[in-house]
Amino acid sequence: MRITVDVDDRKLRDILKVTGIKKKSPAINHVLDEYLRESRLRMTLKKVRDGAVDYSLTNEELELGWDDDSD
Repeated sequence: MRITVDVDDRKLRDILKVTGIKKKSPAINHVLDEYLRESRLRMTLKKVRDGAVDYSLTNEELELGWDDDSD
């Protein structure tokens, strides 16, 4: 979808610099994707912490399954 949005110049420069993406639209899409991914992760972790999810893995099992190369 194509839209028009006012973005602060400094913020846009920072987004381009931090992401390393040279074109504006792909950089903004990347940042939006990351924001949504982190928001979903936070919501899931809150549910686990609050006991709303039956999460049966132990800390040891979690550490064994952790993959730092998931990006």
